[in-house]
Amino acid sequence: MNNRIVALLVLLGLGAGYGLAQLHPQTSVAPASKDDKQALYWYDPMYPQQKFDKPGKSPFMDMQLVPRYAEAEGAAATMPAVQIDPRQTQNIGVRLASVTRGVMTSTLDLSGILAFNEREVAVVQARAAGFVERVYARAPGDVLKAGAPLADLLIPEWAAAQEEFLALRHSGDSGLIAAARQRLRLSGMPTGLIQQMERSGRVQSVLTVTSPLSGALQTLEVREGMTLAAGQTLARINGLDQVWLQIAVPEAQGATLAVGQTVQSRFVGLPGKRVSGTVSAILPATAMDSRTVQVRVELPNPDGTLRPGMTAQVRLAQTSGQAVLQVPSEALIRTGKRVLVMLAEEGGHYRPVEVEAGAENRDQTVIRSGLQEGQQVVASGQFLLDSEASLRGITAPPSGMPEMGMQPGAQP
Repeated sequence: MNNRIVALLVLLGLGAGYGLAQLHPQTSVAPASKDDKQALYWYDPMYPQQKFDKPGKSPFMDMQLVPRYAEAEGAAATMPAVQIDPRQTQNIGVRLASVTRGVMTSTLDLSGILAFNEREVAVVQARAAGFVERVYARAPGDVLKAGAPLADLLIPEWAAAQEEFLALRHSGDSGLIAAARQRLRLSGMPTGLIQQMERSGRVQSVLTVTSPLSGALQTLEVREGMTLAAGQTLARINGLDQVWLQIAVPEAQGATLAVGQTVQSRFVGLPGKRVSGTVSAILPATAMDSRTVQVRVELPNPDGTLRPGMTAQVRLAQTSGQAVLQVPSEALIRTGKRVLVMLAEEGGHYRPVEVEAGAENRDQTVIRSGLQEGQQVVASGQFLLDSEASLRGITAPPSGMPEMGMQPGAQP
């Protein structure tokens, strides 16, 4: 009896299965192996960014190339990377920063020394032979005002010419008077002395030499009783209305400077005072010992508080003039041979990328190659991620390596 019941149940089960199969027909297909799938490309695990069109031996390492299949490509696994749960990034201190594009403006802090403005120089000379009758109380280093007397000179040649002029003036012949006046000018007599002689009607044989401009007396080469020759230098005076600030700029930064740009300077002897000036010249020669470029800055000095020889702290602003890629300087990993960043990708993936770093301005560094605008890099915690990548054998490929078109066996 029991055997009949079991047999009946088996028959009922077979019938039910057949009925379901008729209602929902299915085709059973055996799962395909990887060997039956079409590989997208082959790659060397040590250089995953390099793709090959066919299998073979890697030109980089002594190993066979590995195929890359469609599902692996769709899983964003073209590059080996460190994966961290996005919820854990805050716990380990990972902070991201974007790769931005903008004009690089950097500042350069240097020291400078004030010097005289060599364009504002007056050289006082004897216009004719004579004698020094008096020297005023002057000494090199004195600050003089324009018109300050330096010395009294007796010039006998001028006395004779003036007597001749005064005698001709009584003749009433305008032509002879004009010719006599012209001879006085050609002998070197100043116009003011001629006018004084004409007004007084007396010979003016003594000339008082004065400072032609306001400034510092550099040299005074006259003494009372000296005999002077025509053209002999008596004094040299440097103006102080403008002074030069001499700056030695490192050769690498000198190329970005331009004549006319503004310079901010502060002086140790003038606390709290800032003076703005402009770059007037960039000297063509480079100092061989220090590899620096000499830059000349003109500073206004209306009140005379800036004295040649003073030291200054100078800030130069430099602008690249074109938009460049920038990342925070703290995101860079400098190994001594290469500069790396940890590139953040979707899904909490991080991988090292080699970059070529350029100029640095405080907290920003120019990136010449290796990154694209809009990408994100790790600005904090990158050393921890780099160590994890090194433990897993994930290394940054060399910068500038081509990604497509290399065949197995070709030279990299």
